[in-house]
Amino acid sequence: MMLRVNLFLLVVLVASALYLVRVQYESRRLYAEIEKAQSEARRLDTERERLQAEKRAQATPLRVEKLAKEKLQMRAATPAITQYVNKGKS
Repeated sequence: MMLRVNLFLLVVLVASALYLVRVQYESRRLYAEIEKAQSEARRLDTERERLQAEKRAQATPLRVEKLAKEKLQMRAATPAITQYVNKGKS
């Protein structure tokens, strides 16, 4: 009877030790994934800031006006070239 109890306790001890090793391994793996995800988040945040700065630089009024004149052949509106549309009678 005592031998069975000892064997049972030994099996429980080995099982709990294996479970502990598995849990520690999983914990370390998840911690590594968290670190990797945080690193990727920092990289993406830096990229977003760079793109926002680039967007601000591209959208300056002077640059937009220059592109409108050069590429779209647009010109500033003046009263001489402005046409007004009157509301017709219904």
